[in-house]
Amino acid sequence: MSTPRFLNLPPGVSRVTVETPRGPFAALEAFPGSGVPERCPALLVPGLTGSKEDFLAVLQTLAASGRRVLAIDMRGQYESIGPDDVSAYTRAALGEDVAALLDVLGPDPVHLVGHSFGGLVCRETVLSGALPASLTLMSSGPSAATGQAAAKARALRDAIPELGLAQIWELALEPDYLGRGVQPEVLAFLKARTVGNSEKGLSCMAGELLTAPDRVDELTKHCADAGLRTLVLYGEDDDVWSPNTQAAMAERLNADRVVIPGAAHSPAWEAPETTAAALRTFWNETEHTLK
Repeated sequence: MSTPRFLNLPPGVSRVTVETPRGPFAALEAFPGSGVPERCPALLVPGLTGSKEDFLAVLQTLAASGRRVLAIDMRGQYESIGPDDVSAYTRAALGEDVAALLDVLGPDPVHLVGHSFGGLVCRETVLSGALPASLTLMSSGPSAATGQAAAKARALRDAIPELGLAQIWELALEPDYLGRGVQPEVLAFLKARTVGNSEKGLSCMAGELLTAPDRVDELTKHCADAGLRTLVLYGEDDDVWSPNTQAAMAERLNADRVVIPGAAHSPAWEAPETTAAALRTFWNETEHTLK
């Protein structure tokens, strides 16, 4: 689980609900200082145990470049409601949610960023036929998580039906955060986010992370045919998908690649200024080709 850099909303960032034909989604929304976006908007999708707050440290900077930026909770995450039907939490179903959000944020094409499991979801969005302005896979991989990351996802998936999220928080997560000296206001947020998740949804999404196939070759062909530019961005010390794995994925995708110094799996809060600068550069260069 990632920890946001801060919880107070920066100037120009607000909490909103985005209505779509597939239901409402809780979001953080940022506008440029002028209040008038002049560039393509952006949509940021979090990872498995994350939320829209994971992008708090970059929202203001990204919006200052002249665009509307939204970070969402996926269906069943934190403040976005989700059903008990497990079929609503497959990668494909979540990808359809993201496609609906892209439509609502139009008519301009939208830059799409997926972090970790969110990257696997955004891949489904694109392969389903949605065409964003660009696609960024942030700290994501070509297929299912392996190693220690897989072990954590498997433990979470298996523990939820037996214990429930409230007990998982009390027995495992809270003691760990307290041992790391997490501040009380951050601890309160992390508890609210943990117990706010749909238990069936989180369990199902953990399973989806463990079973994702390698679809990189499909995505490469699709992006080439559609003229969709892609970016693979990750921290130099990523411990979920290794930097070597993500570099190889970028090569297969013929994608741009940015390695964020001093960051691990969550570059948007571990190195927000460097990450925001990389995204702005990529988006601006892409928009030149769209004209």
